[in-house]
Amino acid sequence: MRIAALLVFLSVAFGPISARADDVATAQSIIRAQEQAFGRDDARGAYSYAAPAIQEIFPAPDIFMSMVQNGYPPVYRHKSFEFGDSKSEGSRIAQHVHIIDANGEAWEALYTLEQQPDGSYKITGCSLLKAGQAV
Repeated sequence: MRIAALLVFLSVAFGPISARADDVATAQSIIRAQEQAFGRDDARGAYSYAAPAIQEIFPAPDIFMSMVQNGYPPVYRHKSFEFGDSKSEGSRIAQHVHIIDANGEAWEALYTLEQQPDGSYKITGCSLLKAGQAV
């Protein structure tokens, strides 16, 4: 009886942690897929990972791609793109990414993702800051 109670307790106590870890892994795979789409100049593919609110602001894949090329060059083209810390809260995930741009300069990106009504995650934003720069 005690063993059964302990197993129930452990599954309840650690269940949400693994679910959050799975959500973070999913978010990272989405960010990585978009990053790879940028590398292939696949506007439609990159656009597919953007949340509906982002797609409303940039109503076509080529408009979205142009915004990334001009406003986020380290995200668009880089030498290195590595995941850092992440935080999961409710249906939202924040993921830090360490980027070395094409010129060798270090950047920090903060991606935000939100779970959609269909259960999928979409990218809701990306803030970019040169490494060492104050917020």
